[in-house]
Amino acid sequence: MWSHHHECRDEQDSQRPRFIRLRHGLVSLTMQPSGRGYDHGVSTFSPDGRLYQVEYARESVKRGTTTVGLKFRDGVILIVDKRISSKLVIADSIEKMYQIDDHIGITTSGLVADARQLVDRARVQCQVNRMTYGDSISVTSLVKKMCDHKQSFTQYGGARPFGTALLIAGIDDEGIHLYETDPSGAYQSYQAGAIGKGRSAVIDHFENSWKQNMTQNAAIKLGLEALRDSLEDDLNTDTVEIAVVTSDGYQKLDQESTTKHLDKMS
Repeated sequence: MWSHHHECRDEQDSQRPRFIRLRHGLVSLTMQPSGRGYDHGVSTFSPDGRLYQVEYARESVKRGTTTVGLKFRDGVILIVDKRISSKLVIADSIEKMYQIDDHIGITTSGLVADARQLVDRARVQCQVNRMTYGDSISVTSLVKKMCDHKQSFTQYGGARPFGTALLIAGIDDEGIHLYETDPSGAYQSYQAGAIGKGRSAVIDHFENSWKQNMTQNAAIKLGLEALRDSLEDDLNTDTVEIAVVTSDGYQKLDQESTTKHLDKMS
């Protein structure tokens, strides 16, 4: 009888919530999320094959401002939304678009400080290639080097993934290029793409409206329309930047030119 009663008590005890007593109260040990623990280490897979830290980095990108890129007949258009949360912030102090080499431009979405580290590294890679081989780096080679670097931060402990995504646009002997890179180190080539908070709306717009062999003006108009569809407010010259990459190199449009393109939309 004692043995049976003891077993019943053990079974009941095992079904009761377990707590630990802390200075300020009790904390349950049994009501913790099932994924807890697997998100602590960047190199630790969960039982269902997920890297939580990489997924968290992607969430950072999804919260970032929207960035648009699309190919046209002679090159690539890049458009960024530099929307700011306070009228006290000087818009020119916010950088989301960068010239990497004469023939390559990058836009970013996500953590600005992380993006700055990657931009600096990309510029160094271009300089090293030019000093070593006496020629500019191909766009695809730069993308692979950058993504190899990003992937290494998902494989080893003591670090975290970069919380930023990049649109890399360029033109070289191999053709016209537009790549999107992911915090995991993955990359894909696009005819037209976007990163950031409004990505889904922009992609939907491009899938319905993008065409081969568009002129530069038509591509800029389409990019601005797609960006506008992803935002709650209207576009203005204080928050929009446009860059064009062609065989003549990287060129960022001045405010007057940007205003003219915005006026054509109304």
